[in-house]
Amino acid sequence: MDNAKYTLKEVRTKQDEREFLDLPKRIYHGNRNWVCPLDDDIISVFDPKRNEMFVDGEAIRWLAYDHNGEVVGRIAAFYNRETAALNDQPTGGCGFFEAINDQELANTLFDAARMWLASRGMEAMDGPINFGPRDSWWGVLVQGYEFQPLYANPYNPPYYKELFENYGFQNYFNQNTYIWRVYDDDINALVHERAKRVMSTPGYRFAPIDMKHLDEAAESFRLIYNKAWALFTGVKPMDREEAQHMVKTLKPIIDPNIIFFAYFNDEPIGFFIMVPDLNRLIGKFNGKLNWINKLRLMWDLKVRKSCDRIFGIIFGITPEFHGKGVESGMMRYILETYIRTNKNHYKTIEFAWIGDFNPVMNRMIETYVCATKHKMHTTYRYLFDRTKEFKRCPRMGVKRREQN
Repeated sequence: MDNAKYTLKEVRTKQDEREFLDLPKRIYHGNRNWVCPLDDDIISVFDPKRNEMFVDGEAIRWLAYDHNGEVVGRIAAFYNRETAALNDQPTGGCGFFEAINDQELANTLFDAARMWLASRGMEAMDGPINFGPRDSWWGVLVQGYEFQPLYANPYNPPYYKELFENYGFQNYFNQNTYIWRVYDDDINALVHERAKRVMSTPGYRFAPIDMKHLDEAAESFRLIYNKAWALFTGVKPMDREEAQHMVKTLKPIIDPNIIFFAYFNDEPIGFFIMVPDLNRLIGKFNGKLNWINKLRLMWDLKVRKSCDRIFGIIFGITPEFHGKGVESGMMRYILETYIRTNKNHYKTIEFAWIGDFNPVMNRMIETYVCATKHKMHTTYRYLFDRTKEFKRCPRMGVKRREQN
């Protein structure tokens, strides 16, 4: 695809893929906050053998060259028919966008993604998003450029916001990230009072993950997740195989001190999944996770315990236990059994991906956990029919349409 100023080329060869992976290294050269992603984390997204989204979907990647033949931009476009159909209009995605600061270049890349998706029956595109789970590579960083990103979380220059919005993308939702400093911050006194009540009620208990029974932990997670999250627009229920795969993937980096479950009469009703943040350790690898770097990573993680930041991945309570103090009980349990003890070597906890469509969770993090918002990502949506009314993402618990 040619343009007066830029030429697009589809990524097809190993050399093309290498160019796709290496472009960010030039864009962020000298930026001390950017952490080079692991090559395989990006490659796996576009591998049909490893990404189940390809079962009912497609993906394509482009490189953009200037008149000197230098790579100056990249983008991917993709769709999955099942997730596309969860929206008012069939919606695909674009992502892994990187570019120099030039609106014409950005427009060329966005046009390519839009036309490709439209030719496959899509009527809108979200971006920048991941061709896979929402907890990775999702959104444009619009606040918090001065902070190091969490593992598999986007980082970008400030001008990306203008490139998307000038093209016509509109704010579909914001994702907030909060920080809680272990030695400087404290939780609200109300949490302790609510926790006392729930912890003195027969039937409730809290426990860390049992590394000897990870299959059971995966199933408990799946049951809670499907009750707490899967009815929300755009989120698919999780099957048993997905849950087992998630736990298997996390197993090498799991710290059993920071993953917790809540139970009532031995039935799982809540979870708080946290892991050491790998971005504190992998920056020196330059994207390569060969066997030597794997050993270095495990040494730093398990022996030296040099990771000082916790990544709070996901928190959930089943709907029937909302408002009963379960989240307070879990927070107090976490503090008393690990965080505020001499066994803890972490300095901060970051709670990521708190969508503005979930005001209850934002209030809880701000009011009860007393964490500070310090980063924000925006997920944009572009409707192909420019006369159609744009609607922001509905609030949590509000169904956009009736489920059959």
